[in-house]
Amino acid sequence: HTLCIALHLRKHQQVQMAMATKMLLLLAAVALLVASSGAWEINIHMPTSVATVTAMEEAMAPIIHALRPMLGSGGQLGSRAGVACDSWRLGVEAHNVRDWKTVPASCEGYVGHYMLGGHYRRDSKLVIDQAISYVDSLKLAGNGKEVWVFDVDETTLSNLPYYATHGFGATPYNWTSFQEYARQASAPALPETKRLFDKLLSVGIKPVILTGRREVQRTATVTNLRRQGFSGWMTVLLKPAEFKGSGVTFKSGERQKLLDAGYVIVGNIGDQWSDILGTPEGARTFKLPDPMYYIG
Repeated sequence: HTLCIALHLRKHQQVQMAMATKMLLLLAAVALLVASSGAWEINIHMPTSVATVTAMEEAMAPIIHALRPMLGSGGQLGSRAGVACDSWRLGVEAHNVRDWKTVPASCEGYVGHYMLGGHYRRDSKLVIDQAISYVDSLKLAGNGKEVWVFDVDETTLSNLPYYATHGFGATPYNWTSFQEYARQASAPALPETKRLFDKLLSVGIKPVILTGRREVQRTATVTNLRRQGFSGWMTVLLKPAEFKGSGVTFKSGERQKLLDAGYVIVGNIGDQWSDILGTPEGARTFKLPDPMYYIG
């Protein structure tokens, strides 16, 4: 009888080990596939039977708990050196993480993968889809006084060619090198934002370009916008050289001037919270993703 019990326990342990080994191999294969291909669309269908799931959880508990912290968004390790990069990015976008100077060094690869992969584009598309749905719902007066405010950097134009060679925000911002890049007027358009821009022109809403770039950069900025197909805006507003306040103070002040001139701000879009905070914000605001830098 004792021998039977022992054999039964041994067989049970062997089954558990076999299940654990298979699951470990599966997890390793999935992790390798995601890391090597950047495949955002992979869907893994796990067993739905309660009994099956329970048995697998019991057998796999020590292994799955050890591997779980290693499996992160976008095929990158989600947690390195104590920094959960995906959670950090969420905190940035939700404006819970503020006043940061650089992307955590351990998250440079994660942010780069996010920005260059399909995830960033999909997130941007969702924002613009919502903005266009909002435009379609508007009952416009059609009096030429309805405007929509656009930021420039990481909103109408993408500086990824610059940041891809500067650590995706993990290295401190260098004003001189960025100005050299901006003077080339070579930044590509963000295609999703261009779609919204064209939609507004088609319904009679006037785009207003409001950027934190300095007035000295006007020629390069306007040239870059035109090269990328942006035209038909009402005005381009840049920060005066002598202005010393915050981004929020500057942009909210310029929006107030628009209201004082009789315009109605039906929408406002930017990649920074400082683009859309501060009274008057506009009737509706939209925040595009940008985990590469922070402007207060």
